[in-house]
Amino acid sequence: MMVSVDWARLQQALRDGQRRPPSDHPLGDLTAQLTHMLGDPDPQVRDGLAYSFLATWIEHGVYDDLLAGLGDGMCAGLNTGLGERDTDTVFRRSFSVLLLAECIERDARIRRLPPSRVLHWGDRIAAWYVRERDLRGFVPGKGWAHAAAHGADALAALARARHFGMTELTVLLDVIADRVLSPDTPPLVHGEPDRIAHAVMEVLRRDRVPLNVLEPWVVRLERGARAKPPAGRDPYRATGNAQAVLRALYLQLTISPRHPAVRPDLLLALVASLRRVHPYFLDDIR
Repeated sequence: MMVSVDWARLQQALRDGQRRPPSDHPLGDLTAQLTHMLGDPDPQVRDGLAYSFLATWIEHGVYDDLLAGLGDGMCAGLNTGLGERDTDTVFRRSFSVLLLAECIERDARIRRLPPSRVLHWGDRIAAWYVRERDLRGFVPGKGWAHAAAHGADALAALARARHFGMTELTVLLDVIADRVLSPDTPPLVHGEPDRIAHAVMEVLRRDRVPLNVLEPWVVRLERGARAKPPAGRDPYRATGNAQAVLRALYLQLTISPRHPAVRPDLLLALVASLRRVHPYFLDDIR
């Protein structure tokens, strides 16, 4: 039986700077209700209450002794309705992965979790990201679903995790390419390519993945960006996402103030790929 909670009062307290849960309700009961509310189609409930409270409490150490269990609970949310399209179950999955990113970031600060736990979360996030079939961005009347963007944010958090070395970081790059190049991925038009490129940048900033791995990865995206669709099919649906991610990655690698060691050589590889993808604009073909 769920306890009655005056969420409007608690929300006002949060706005007033209260960063700890109220003492008049057990934390477990509050967490259970908020976790359920992550799947609410009402953005005021999902974003304004559930995500806001849980993310704030994670950041301020409320769950430091419970972080493993909370993250495991968010992993369970990734399976809710997985495989469905255009249903409200996407909200639970998408906001669960966003909170998993918060858990990973918190562990990076407090260093409480064993490597096996974070690696397990990474496996769950990666498996979900390539299997997710509902990649709507903004849903009219229901707000942000944004699974592709939230998943990229979680991959970025994993890339920063101290437990991830060259092998794990390379897997993250492969997962990103799988998602971008999948024929099941619709055109990503709600800022997702920028969030995906940011996740790649976080991998690069670890300075663990060598150029002889990165250059073939760029070429793989380039092939997707130049793919020839079957006759009568929208060519941009087949190539647009890879093109957008390559351009976003070039932009971030060019102007970001935090440069990975491979920046000069990788920029050359990106320029070469972008010239081949957009010869009319970037090569002197006349």
